[in-house]
Amino acid sequence: MVITWSTLCPSRIAYVRYGTGFLSEVVKGHSTEFIDGGEQKRKIYIHRVFLTELIEETKYYYKCFNEENESKQYSFTTLKNGSDWSPRIAVIGDLGLHNAKSAPLLMKLVSENKFDILFHNGDFGYDLDWENGKVGDAFLRFIEPIAARVPYMTSPGNHEEKYNFSNYDNRFTMIDEKTRCKNNHFHSFNIGPAHIISFSTEFYFFTNYGSQQIATQYEWLKNDLMEANLPENREKRPWVITFGHRPMYCSGDRDECHEKRNIVREGIRRGSKQKRVYGLEELFYENKVDIAFWAHQHSSERSWPVYNNTVYNGSTDTPYINPKAPVHIISGNAGNNENLSEFDDFQPKWSAKRILDFGFVQMTVLSKKEILIQQVSATTENVIDEFRIMKNIEQNSGAVF
Repeated sequence: MVITWSTLCPSRIAYVRYGTGFLSEVVKGHSTEFIDGGEQKRKIYIHRVFLTELIEETKYYYKCFNEENESKQYSFTTLKNGSDWSPRIAVIGDLGLHNAKSAPLLMKLVSENKFDILFHNGDFGYDLDWENGKVGDAFLRFIEPIAARVPYMTSPGNHEEKYNFSNYDNRFTMIDEKTRCKNNHFHSFNIGPAHIISFSTEFYFFTNYGSQQIATQYEWLKNDLMEANLPENREKRPWVITFGHRPMYCSGDRDECHEKRNIVREGIRRGSKQKRVYGLEELFYENKVDIAFWAHQHSSERSWPVYNNTVYNGSTDTPYINPKAPVHIISGNAGNNENLSEFDDFQPKWSAKRILDFGFVQMTVLSKKEILIQQVSATTENVIDEFRIMKNIEQNSGAVF
């Protein structure tokens, strides 16, 4: 577990005091100076403390402190080890500081211990860099009731781009489970019977910072998926789930939904023949990714199992039982000052359900054979769409159309 916080004043020390009752343990961390790229070149001090050797399924209390100040007391409950349990996951995208329609319900559900972990799939605060980083400060304080209680896992979106993603890189701490190194742009981890992969779609769009990162991430993804698909690993964790910001498939009214050649799906052009390389759809399909979460479109949309614009349902009557291709889910409707994104009048064949409402996804990995996915309305606080994906179930041959 990594505890990350920021202060406006420099500090020689950063500590976390924690325990299951009395705060009897103290761990020293490290601090770094972050200079925002805005006109004021405002300085913010980021502090990180790593807590190790924690007991599974145990509630810990903690405080952050330095030589002069101490935070209020927070708590978190450690996750269960191994693959034989059912994690409850909230998936959100495009959550702003203002018009954050989903935030009150998310905070309520987290306080009631209804989620074990949260994935925030890009676009934070709108924007972290605004007002010389003061919006970033305010947004991190805003999500504190969530992020101080459950792991707050992230991937970058287009709104994090300013100053080469520096606010995003400094304010969050994502640790790759295998390398134990910080990488806020691509990393993976295991939770219950699922292997989770977070990656950046933004490398494909902001090549003004270079293009080598596209190749680096692609090779990392290929190796990570290869390892996840080793028989012993896929047996232990049969579900492979990804989350990245800009979708491969969408039917909203934004420009990228109208482009015939989706750059994330098919890759960038390279060489004298302008061949497309580093496309992710083929990689995900070949490695049997089960679910791909996206955001960016301020709406909710789920697909049938789809590859190369072709539907690969498990069968005609039961499309999500033994699906033959990834299921794509857009959850970019958490709420921000840009409001919701309209859909096109035409709904493509691969699009199974479209919802124009503020909300988020709650996903429960019920077992090694079944996942429950529910779309929750922040307006009514009700589940307004749900379906189950099942695998390794005896079933008729797949349907393609």
